[in-house]
Amino acid sequence: MSDVTVQPWAERFAVGAVRPEWVDHYGHMNLAYYVVAFDMATDVVWPALRLGPGFRERDLGTFAAENWIAYRREVTLGMPLAASTEIIAHDAKRLLLRHRLFHAEEGWESAECELLFLCVDLGRRKVAEWPEDVRAAFVAAPVGPPARRLALKR
Repeated sequence: MSDVTVQPWAERFAVGAVRPEWVDHYGHMNLAYYVVAFDMATDVVWPALRLGPGFRERDLGTFAAENWIAYRREVTLGMPLAASTEIIAHDAKRLLLRHRLFHAEEGWESAECELLFLCVDLGRRKVAEWPEDVRAAFVAAPVGPPARRLALKR
């Protein structure tokens, strides 16, 4: 579809700074808040993939089925964070993507996350097929290297 607009989100985008409540007794960001930061990155890219509010208005949603995180370097209180996102694979009902988390000023990678999402019919609470326009947005989006851990199907 020629009307599909995909933001250049393979480039890094800001997701905020490490908050005090995210820091654990070791003085670095607790593992649970990496999931929060990656979820914030998901929220940023969803509209470009036609998965934002308009998707929900169609009584469709995305449910995370699986994730995997690799921690590369710790981040501490106040450090600015940026993320990048790329699609790894997709099929009629699944989307596999990768987020990377970076120190926003110094540029080094802190963590990587692979996420497997399902398209869900919210009225029936069952897995459904992606609408054609959403699949077109997947095709138009940046594609990354193969997954390290996750797959579309087990």
